[in-house]
Amino acid sequence: MSSAKNSLTGLILEYDSGLVPPPYSHVFRLALDWKKGNLEVQLDLHYTEREELSEEEILDEGFTVNDDYRYQGPLDQVWINPIQELFSSSKWTSKDIEDGGISLTPQGHGKEEGVKIPSNQEEWQLMAQDLIQAIYETVKKEAPLQIHFRKVDSERAWDCSLTVHFSHRQVVFDQEGKTRNLNWEYAIQLMKLIFTPDYHYELSKEAPGNKRGMYIDCGDGYWHELGKGVVNIDPSFDAVGKIKSRLDELIES
Repeated sequence: MSSAKNSLTGLILEYDSGLVPPPYSHVFRLALDWKKGNLEVQLDLHYTEREELSEEEILDEGFTVNDDYRYQGPLDQVWINPIQELFSSSKWTSKDIEDGGISLTPQGHGKEEGVKIPSNQEEWQLMAQDLIQAIYETVKKEAPLQIHFRKVDSERAWDCSLTVHFSHRQVVFDQEGKTRNLNWEYAIQLMKLIFTPDYHYELSKEAPGNKRGMYIDCGDGYWHELGKGVVNIDPSFDAVGKIKSRLDELIES
């Protein structure tokens, strides 16, 4: 364990979406404190520049008229080690983030240090998103993400699901009533794969198919057939084929 990881007892993450237009543009401040062993968090999330949009324009994009959110309270301490590990492995840059990005203020032994700009911006933004999702689940603002899928071949059908619990950093795979926990990083990579292709909702159905194939419901109640209603966006990257392969591995393991 590095000395930096040893001395780190808290972290403040500040994010600005930069050039992203409203109603998506937002800023947040996420303060994390684990100096007493448990994890205490404070989130202040604010959507910006919405005054130039009508209420209808905001609603049409899937938002509400007030999506700002504040929270102060505990979060499962299972998140402490991943935060420390990411901080310990991060590189820092002097690059300006005026056009959007995340900055960190590490805290150790009760005092704040200087602001740091991580060069691995995407990793920290994903970490922040995961932590915010964990907060939403903890306070029951949102339910855990659940993805259902069915595989049909000439002999039978398999019905399975993946439930991602950000609140306690756990992924549960359910295969016809038998459950097991999956490695978090493996499952998150699978989630990224699942949301990579293009989903054609005009071809979706409200129930899974019974003909040979693989079907998926990404949590919204609509079933898509992989390879027909779900197609690759980038011809050089076979996301659909990789999803099929990963799901086959889960069913057979």
